[in-house]
Amino acid sequence: MKGFYRSAYVINGEKRNMAVTQFEPADARRCFPCWDEPSYKATFKITIQAPVDRVVLSNMPAIEEKSDGHLKTVSFQESPVMSTYLVAIVVGEFEYIEQTTTAGNKVRVYCEVGKTNQGMFALDVAVRTLPYYAKYFGTPYPLPKLDMVAIPDFSAGAMENYGLVTYRETALLYDEKHSAAANKQRVAVVVAHELAHQWFGNLVTMEWWTHLWLNEGFATWVSYLAVEYLFPDWKIWTQFIDETVEAFRLDGLVESHPIEVEVGHAREIDEIFDAISYRKGASIIRMLESYIGASVFQKGLNAYVKRYAWKNARTEDLWAVLSEVSGESVNELMDSWTKQKGYPVVFAKLKGDKLELDQSQYLSSGKLGNGHWVIPITLCYGSYNARKNALLREKLGSISLSGIADSQKDAGSQPNWIKLNVGQSAFYRVQYDDELAKRLRAAIAVGSLDATDRFGILDDTHALCSACKLPLSALLSLMDVYRKELDYSVLLCLIDIAYKVSSVVGDAIPQSAADFKSFTINLLQFAAEKLGWEPIPGESHLNAMLRGHILVVLAQFGHEETKVEARRRFNVFLSDRSTTILPADIRKAAYIAVMQNVTTSDKSGYESLLRIFRETDLSQEKVRILGSIASSPDPSVVREALDFSLSSEVRNQDAVFVLYGINKEGRETAWLWLKEKWDFILKNWGSGSLLTRFISSVVSLFSSEEKADEIQEFFSTRTQPSIERTVNQSIERVRIKAQWVKHVQQQDGLVELLQGLAV
Repeated sequence: MKGFYRSAYVINGEKRNMAVTQFEPADARRCFPCWDEPSYKATFKITIQAPVDRVVLSNMPAIEEKSDGHLKTVSFQESPVMSTYLVAIVVGEFEYIEQTTTAGNKVRVYCEVGKTNQGMFALDVAVRTLPYYAKYFGTPYPLPKLDMVAIPDFSAGAMENYGLVTYRETALLYDEKHSAAANKQRVAVVVAHELAHQWFGNLVTMEWWTHLWLNEGFATWVSYLAVEYLFPDWKIWTQFIDETVEAFRLDGLVESHPIEVEVGHAREIDEIFDAISYRKGASIIRMLESYIGASVFQKGLNAYVKRYAWKNARTEDLWAVLSEVSGESVNELMDSWTKQKGYPVVFAKLKGDKLELDQSQYLSSGKLGNGHWVIPITLCYGSYNARKNALLREKLGSISLSGIADSQKDAGSQPNWIKLNVGQSAFYRVQYDDELAKRLRAAIAVGSLDATDRFGILDDTHALCSACKLPLSALLSLMDVYRKELDYSVLLCLIDIAYKVSSVVGDAIPQSAADFKSFTINLLQFAAEKLGWEPIPGESHLNAMLRGHILVVLAQFGHEETKVEARRRFNVFLSDRSTTILPADIRKAAYIAVMQNVTTSDKSGYESLLRIFRETDLSQEKVRILGSIASSPDPSVVREALDFSLSSEVRNQDAVFVLYGINKEGRETAWLWLKEKWDFILKNWGSGSLLTRFISSVVSLFSSEEKADEIQEFFSTRTQPSIERTVNQSIERVRIKAQWVKHVQQQDGLVELLQGLAV
């Protein structure tokens, strides 16, 4: 799915092909001779010859169309200067819907015949987002039109081609009845991301792939600004912390890389389209905006876009403009975040009326790193009204609390809590001394902290625990305080941690695995009972998403009532697809519950899911099913699901979703399958993100040094530049997990603690 390629679709039972381009990062050369580097900008006059009954699209509007028998020749208006990777051509059978923005820009959504109703939501997002960005960046959208096209076979999520944005169907189409609330949010975020690129990336383009983060980090961050503007009730900035956490997970590895990473060959580019360029990039932008102020930051971006419009820029160019506008030495602050890999953990200790701080590099392995950062410190003392800011330039520092403490005299019963990194706006973790950690647990218990800070404390504690810097008992005691939690983002963090701890407990102290699952079920009961199974009229978007997540984990962790009810609803749905008893938001939970009962001797549930898969034409429904069918506890069924993922029934881009559903019982089967099928996978998926996901999804399931050695040996003779970084990162993760398993085995009293928490 690179260069100028075919994508298959079906009309009236007949399989047909459309022609599509995907040139980023360096595949325009597959289509036409060119200097295929971002700094070589040019104008493009494109002419396409195609069958007369096909829709032909490119970056600019068509200016002439001539028919000659079965063929037609379409000529397009000359483009403004742009990089080769942004040139685009699409030829196929489409229908479209259109609207016009307040500035007069025509926006269309093209999709397969019969699916235009599924494009309405994306179209609405686009026509409202373009004027928002034009105002925010202080520069109008520069092209006469914007087309957005749903492509059935598409490797990435979407591609920001100038004036002709291409998407996977799951990232552009939304079905009111059969798409989940999470699908709706994904469409909004992806559309906002791609439209942000029309300014950051297309109008102002990175000079070389070393500066990729200028494109992707900014588009990620700005997309949240737009979605917050369009859908304020989604609390999208609280959800943004998920982006930061994903960046933390990768950047805590020795095998991470700086935001600005040297790229010496085109084969190395694909691997840096990762959480560092996108998510760490977005996170440090948010940190910088918070530090210099939102209005000053926006003013700086306006000046930057105007200065470098139609040109190329480097990271230093952006820092220079922001420094001019803000009066701050932006490069002094930011160079430590972009030019070295990793991030800091700040140890906070209370000593008299001073808070002593000590920064060091956080590594998931728990080892010592030598990184050093300029850190914007924010803190609250007992109240969000009592705040203090500082820059930690050295390894050690301290902050006087005398003035802030005087304004927040203890009200008698409890000492005041202290929370660093207020709102999780900066890219660092915090480890508190025992006394401060105790105060924060009490503050969470009585509801004194905002959701972002409850999230941050929980995630930081898990990270320190998994790096063997804290005992598991400290994390379990903290998790226990969240029994009355109802916030969507905080509960998702809790669920994510529960999955990870369950895996480690299962390997370290298997006799306590059931107790930990019971503890997790107990933690989620309050929220589960509040939400129930049925959508509540007028409920929030976040509660609609949360219900599905909670029911999935309850089913996976063996909550019998959930499993029975899920299967009951599934059986009704199986006999009547139009029933409202199994709305899209909870289908994944039902599918998981069904697969829990599937064995070699009774595969009826598996076969029913495949029947739904074959009947639906909704990509989101297919993905839901693919993500569930490998969750059977029977290794033989897992193997059958894995083989199905490579069949002609599953589009290449979707095969990896089956791997995401594998559990502990299926991991050895998955590894044997990956080794057996490696040559086939390599041949069919070549290089790029899809190939690397096969590796990371399977390898990450293990937690022993022996398995890490085996994996390393297997790939030692099969590595290549496009997968080398992913292989090394995946093996490092296995070794880190193996270390945590050993650390847990050495801790006393965990069996008894988990028995008590399970009650």
